[in-house]
Amino acid sequence: MPRILTYNIHRCVGVDRKLDVGRVAATIAALEPDIVALQEVDVGRARSNGVDQAHEIAQRLKMTSHFNAAMTVEEEQYGDAILTCYPERVVKAGGLPGLNPRLRLEPRGALWIEIEIHGVKVQIINTHLGLVAREQQRQATALASHEWLRHDQCKTPAILLGDFNATMASVVYRTLAARLKDARRLTPSSQPTGTFPSRFPFLRIDHVFVSDGIQVTGMNAPYDPSTRLASDHLPLVMDFNVGA
Repeated sequence: MPRILTYNIHRCVGVDRKLDVGRVAATIAALEPDIVALQEVDVGRARSNGVDQAHEIAQRLKMTSHFNAAMTVEEEQYGDAILTCYPERVVKAGGLPGLNPRLRLEPRGALWIEIEIHGVKVQIINTHLGLVAREQQRQATALASHEWLRHDQCKTPAILLGDFNATMASVVYRTLAARLKDARRLTPSSQPTGTFPSRFPFLRIDHVFVSDGIQVTGMNAPYDPSTRLASDHLPLVMDFNVGA
């Protein structure tokens, strides 16, 4: 049974303020995922000792990785990544609309990969939305449009996941839930799924949305000494099957 997780790794800086790529990789490895969607990933940044965090974590997990830079400053990059042990190909990587550049808000993007699971091609889109409500709404509208979820190549089954910085009461959530189903609502058993902040995870701002053809069999946000420490978010884990 495939397992996917979404995880804002906070550039591998834990709540103890220590930079530790190995700790994040070990935290993920203990959850035994087949597909990993990461947000807040540093690549070649001085503040992270120049490490390509997506590549380093993927190597430790024995997975392939693809990275989308939402922000590039000279040779330094920051963005989102998808790692997997399944056959894969990149379909699209790019930015999402923001507000007036003079506001100097952090650029946001999305990464779309097609992964083959037991002969079935599954579309995986990973994203990290902004912090301002109007900006988030523009970005969610773009994701729900022909540019992404309504794109000709985005056939079912599909999974959209990431850090949306928005709760289930938001317009952003309603926009995306009108296009796909919230995996939480399809979970057979009730498990804690709050992800932020990691030490007291009362907010549900990380989400997984699924199309027809994805059967959700379990979902939880693991809360243990490792996940509480490695990042300011908990990982959100979903077990699923593909098929009717």
